[in-house]
Amino acid sequence: MKTKVVAVINQKGGTGKTTTTINLGSALSKLGKKVLLIDLDPQSNLSYSLAISNPEATLASVFLGDQSLQDTWVEKDGLWVVPGSNELVDVEISLVTEPDREKFLQKILAEAKGFDFILIDCPPSLSVLTLNALTAAHEVLIPLQMEVLTLQGLDQIMNTVQKVKKAFNPQLKVKGIVVVMFDVRRKLSQEVLEYLHENVKEKIFRIHIRMNVKLAEAPSFGQSILDYDASSNGARDYMALAEEYLES
Repeated sequence: MKTKVVAVINQKGGTGKTTTTINLGSALSKLGKKVLLIDLDPQSNLSYSLAISNPEATLASVFLGDQSLQDTWVEKDGLWVVPGSNELVDVEISLVTEPDREKFLQKILAEAKGFDFILIDCPPSLSVLTLNALTAAHEVLIPLQMEVLTLQGLDQIMNTVQKVKKAFNPQLKVKGIVVVMFDVRRKLSQEVLEYLHENVKEKIFRIHIRMNVKLAEAPSFGQSILDYDASSNGARDYMALAEEYLES
């Protein structure tokens, strides 16, 4: 199987992007896939959520040419992780003036051999770093809360994906939208979901990630939800999502 590179994007913060990157990755790993997680966010929430603190090397040092990708990744509960750092802010500033600035991550990930999936946790903005992720990716995964304002953001994401596809990466496609933090008791959640099904042509995954206290707790213990509480609704939802992902 050829390595599948997936950019997990949403330009808003707090949308379940990091949670989805970690837990979908963990679920794919439990299903026998070799998974590499890339923390492309200068806030490094993914690294923090997996208790990877003060790593010897980070993604920023690879961008700067100081180290190879293999020098940076660490193993955590069956996953391989390239940690992020706030130095990615400096990387982003330096990339602005570089020729082919959108292709740096694509070249970096060419070093990653033997993985089934590479999941990229993108910054909460449509930035140069996110542009790098979209240029490097085969697929885009969009975690989406069922809120009115997220619909406006979805249009922006789709427009950006189309521009990147046209300019840099003709193979790029939207794998689908993952409904996250879903509260079946809220009428608004159901209404926004119905609107999506009626007005969005992209795939909406059948499995919804329900609101779940255990999902919120897991990062405090430096674990994915599947390692923290495999019997929770959150763990069951992400495992089911991974199975649907592999089937689609």
